[in-house]
Amino acid sequence: MSEKKSKSIVKSGLLLTLMTFASRIMGLIREMTKASFLGTGLYADSFSVAFMLPNLFRKLFAENAISVAFIPTFKDYLAQEDTLENKKTTQEFLNATLTLVTFMTACVVSLGILFAPFIIPIFCKAPNPDVADFAAKMEYYLLEFDETTVLTRIMFPYLFLISVAAFFQGVLNTCGIFAPSGFTPVMFNGIVVLSTYILAPHTSNSARSMAIGTIIGGSVQAVFQWPFVYKTGWKVGLASLKKAFTNPGTRKVMALLAPTIVGIAAYQLNDTVSTALAKRVGPGIASSLQYSIRLQELILGIFAVSIGTVILPDLSGFANKKDWTQFNSMLLQAIKIMTLISIPITAYSLISGRELISLLYKRNQFDDESVIMTLGIFRFHILGLLFIALNRIMAPAFYAQKKPKLPTIAGLINFVSNILLVFILSKPMGGNGIALALSLASLLNTVFLFIFMKKMEAIEVGRLSRGTLLYALKMCVLSVIASVPTYFAHKALCGIFDGHGNLIAYGAPVLISALLFATIGVLELIITRDEVISVILKKVKK
Repeated sequence: MSEKKSKSIVKSGLLLTLMTFASRIMGLIREMTKASFLGTGLYADSFSVAFMLPNLFRKLFAENAISVAFIPTFKDYLAQEDTLENKKTTQEFLNATLTLVTFMTACVVSLGILFAPFIIPIFCKAPNPDVADFAAKMEYYLLEFDETTVLTRIMFPYLFLISVAAFFQGVLNTCGIFAPSGFTPVMFNGIVVLSTYILAPHTSNSARSMAIGTIIGGSVQAVFQWPFVYKTGWKVGLASLKKAFTNPGTRKVMALLAPTIVGIAAYQLNDTVSTALAKRVGPGIASSLQYSIRLQELILGIFAVSIGTVILPDLSGFANKKDWTQFNSMLLQAIKIMTLISIPITAYSLISGRELISLLYKRNQFDDESVIMTLGIFRFHILGLLFIALNRIMAPAFYAQKKPKLPTIAGLINFVSNILLVFILSKPMGGNGIALALSLASLLNTVFLFIFMKKMEAIEVGRLSRGTLLYALKMCVLSVIASVPTYFAHKALCGIFDGHGNLIAYGAPVLISALLFATIGVLELIITRDEVISVILKKVKK
């Protein structure tokens, strides 16, 4: 590979990392806006359910189809000789794929809008006639049912728009253009936030203004990328349905997509089933789960994307060279770095969770009761941070050796165990039980990934397992030592800054105690001569 090409790839990777980071931040701002306008009440729950349905299909089909099936197939077409006939064949494939995407998603959107009143009862439970205050609870249920149905019908077309946007992204990424598609999620979140503020005074409730913003944002995501696709030289057009379904390229796409649907569906359905059960546990829990997950994903996304960009691509190179010594060392190194980050963050989040949630979300409709509800759920969610992080680090090791079925089986185990645990824990623990179920299911997923590694070529499972356990134990001990002074300092800081407005009252204790915790932690790593710190510094310099 030429030096120029290498620098271009590094530049694209760093740019995509920055875009992803910006998208996570804007996603958090969107959730902060939602918290301010909707809190954890009826409209917040209704919006969470209504947005979740098209979002599920987006993750399941649009994103999965593009990354797993469309891009590899399009690359095969581009690898052919640069003749007029081949260009024509490639253009026919693109037209057939776009036709298939628009037709299939239009059908799903139409069915979703039509059958929304029959889907919503899965998530909204009517009160039992024998309960106290039946009339009031029935009135609440009917209002929630009607509002969720309306919001679902407003937002279901988002699936169509985002699927077209995903197709454009696939074309651009295959052609080596990453910036436009990396920037569109930032635009989407910004548009939803602006629409909420602008339209809220003119709609019957703020949830509908957010729903309208979602449709506008989805439209912009698709339209914004079209000129960049045009510049690549490939046209955007449609074919007949017969050509779309019989085109060799689209048939190959569907054949590639089918085996991964089960594993991806298992992962994505976790959120859907958990939300459905949360709506039945009590009001406010579904939206509190979303606020907590968004905060956890922000923490996870920042570091997981960075580590993936810097370290994980090396795994495929070592696998291709059959350099299993370096492969094992690199994988253990990545696991240790994620452990170094995840365990201390978990410890600090348990100390400062209340102030962190209050700082980000507490305003207007998001009151003290909302803080308490979200805090309980967040504390159980954050317990699974390490395992979710390790799963994202370990899965590429299987793909590097071309064994995608094993992490898919682990994903199915994750799904089944999560659902069983939700049923068991949600009744005695409410929303906290649903959050704990996800953390325990992620732990099981990690355990099975380690077990399945025994089936992989030249993987030193014993070394990886021992190294991970010993290093995790070390991080737990160091985190506890750092947590003791941080806890008392944080408590004192909350008292000192109390009554100075949200930014100071909550922000100052979070910032100062975080600096204290980090300082103690770094000193501990230096004293213990931790080898991972030197590796991180070398990677950063490189």
